Amino acid sequence: MKRRPHEPNETEVAASGLAEVLARLDTPQAVAAFLEDLCTPAELEAMADRWRVVPLVAQGIPYREIHERTQVSVTTVGRVARTLERGAGGYAAALQTVAQGA
Repeated sequence: MKRRPHEPNETEVAASGLAEVLARLDTPQAVAAFLEDLCTPAELEAMADRWRVVPLVAQGIPYREIHERTQVSVTTVGRVARTLERGAGGYAAALQTVAQGA
């Protein structure tokens, strides 16, 4: 059977548009304001928690120690670790961008 090229669904198209908007915002303040308008406080907290954990996971710090330092659940730490290892590469690219800017 021939495989057809994947056609993006509405969510994928919207996510792509969202990524484009974020990429075009030119200051951290503009991005923060956009995220504040876009997300609920709980969504922002969840994203901030994940991002706080990324550099610690990348450094190889044990999950329990990350939990103790950040109070982020071990489940979330594990999810971040799996995504960092097998995800789309976004965390790694973001870490590299931050490292280059430092």
